[in-house]
Amino acid sequence: MNEWIDELADQTAGGARAVVVTVAGIRGSAPREVGAKMIVTATETLGSIGGGQLEYQCTRLAFDMLDGPEQPNLRKFPLGSSMGQCCGGVVDILFEPLVSGLPAWLRDLRALYGQRVPAVIATHVAGEPLKCVITVNGTFGASAEQIGIEVIGRARYGLDMGRIVHRSDDWLLELVVGSDLNIAVFGAGHVGAAVVQALSALDCNIRWVDSRRNIFRHTPANVRAIETADAPLEVAAMPPGSCFLVMTHSHALDYDICERILRRGDAAYCGLIGSESKRRRFEKRYRAQGLSDDALDTLVCPIGVAGISGKKPAEIALAAAAEVLQSYERVRAAAEFAYPANVHPLRGKNSP
Repeated sequence: MNEWIDELADQTAGGARAVVVTVAGIRGSAPREVGAKMIVTATETLGSIGGGQLEYQCTRLAFDMLDGPEQPNLRKFPLGSSMGQCCGGVVDILFEPLVSGLPAWLRDLRALYGQRVPAVIATHVAGEPLKCVITVNGTFGASAEQIGIEVIGRARYGLDMGRIVHRSDDWLLELVVGSDLNIAVFGAGHVGAAVVQALSALDCNIRWVDSRRNIFRHTPANVRAIETADAPLEVAAMPPGSCFLVMTHSHALDYDICERILRRGDAAYCGLIGSESKRRRFEKRYRAQGLSDDALDTLVCPIGVAGISGKKPAEIALAAAAEVLQSYERVRAAAEFAYPANVHPLRGKNSP
C-alpha cells in the first residue's frame, strides 16, 4: 500500500526526523516483498517489512540513524544464519534518513499520487545521496542532468512495462501507481460499515453509496462516501473489473442495483447479502427480464468465504472481504495471461 507517502510527508513537514526502511532486494524466501516499507521516527514505527528479528534489528539501526546525515545505507541481511528466521533467504534493506524537513521529491510524489499520475521513485543506493520522481513527461525533485538520461530511460521503460520494483546498477526504481482494486459498497448500515472498515485496510479504492441522509459517520482516506437518492445510477461510475457488494436497507433497491451490475457484464465480483431464498426470488425475476444464466452465475449470494457461519457484522465483513480479495486475485491472474506484457491487468497501458 502507498499510505506511507502521506504518513512520511506529514511527519517530515511537521519537523520530525524519520528513516525510511525499504526492502530493496530478495534472494530466496523472505517475509515481505521487494518495495515493502517501514517508517521509523523517534517515537513510533509505521508500516512493516515483515516482523521478527529482521524488523527488530532494522528498527534499532534506523533509530540510531535519526541523528546522522541524510546518507542512504544499503545493507544485506541473511535471514537464516544471522537472524534465525525460517525464511532462510537474503534480504537487502535500504535505510534513508530524512532529517531536514519535507524533501522536494516527496512533496512532488504526494501531489502526483493524489492526481493518480503513475510515477517511478529513483533512488541512488551507493555513494552520493540522490533521489527523484520520474513520470512519462518529467522528472521531479532533481534535474534530468543530475539523474542521467540512461536512468530516466530505464525508469520509463519500467513504467511502461508495469515493473513494480527493480534494481538497475546503483539505482532502486519503484513504481508508484494508484490501486486497481476498485470496490463499490452499497449500504451504510451496521454490516455495510463493518465491510467498509475491513476493506479499507487493503490497497484499494472504495465508493460507499447510500440513499439515506446523514448516514455516514466515519470514512477512511481511501473511501469516497456518496449520499444519493438514486443509488443504482452509481453502478455506472465504477471502472471495468470492479468489485461490488450490495447490502442496502431495501430488497427492492438491492434488486435494482444488482440488475445494473449484472447487465454490465464486466464485474470482477458481484456480491449480494442475503439467503438462498432471496437469491432464488431475484433469479426468477431476472430471468423473466431476459438476463442469461451466464450473467446470473456471476451473482454471489449468500456472500462470504465458506466455513464462516457467524452473523455478526464483523464476522460477515471479514468473510465478505476475503471473498472479494479472492475474486480480484483470480481476475488479475487471468488478465496477466490475456494481455501483452506492457498492459497492466484491469487498468490498461500506463493508466493510473
